[in-house]
Amino acid sequence: MKERSTHCTEMDEKLTDMLLDPESASAKVRAHVAECARCGEELARLQATMNLLDGWEAPEPSSYFLTRLNARMREERAATPSGWAGALARLRARLVYGSSLTVRPLAATALTIALLVGGGAYLGVTDWMHPAQPTGQTAVVHDLQTLDNNAQVLDQMEALSNNENGN
Repeated sequence: MKERSTHCTEMDEKLTDMLLDPESASAKVRAHVAECARCGEELARLQATMNLLDGWEAPEPSSYFLTRLNARMREERAATPSGWAGALARLRARLVYGSSLTVRPLAATALTIALLVGGGAYLGVTDWMHPAQPTGQTAVVHDLQTLDNNAQVLDQMEALSNNENGN
């Protein structure tokens, strides 16, 4: 019984494939569905569900839906309180319900200006904190001075390599 239930759980995944395209199902799957009552019932239930869905038609939307929606939006805009709360509510309503064609360019411009000012301020601060140091010597002179300072280390490394080679 344990082997049969394990085999049936593996078949559950293949039943949907068999439902959608019975020709693509293997002979082993068809034989199992024919023998197993549980899998046969499950396939029959899936077929009944698909038949119900095939017969269902989506309802047509009401022709007055947009008219009622626009009227409701006008009522909501008109029903704002007065004072500071009213001004904030009107601003919110304009942003939420109003045309976004006027708000988007203003927001993009404000964001661009904020980024330019912030980036310029950052560059100014970092340049101020780390002033450029004038270099009076070239890279070649600097490299030669570094080699001269490290001459003792280079001599020690050469002595070690000579000792390892047996010299």
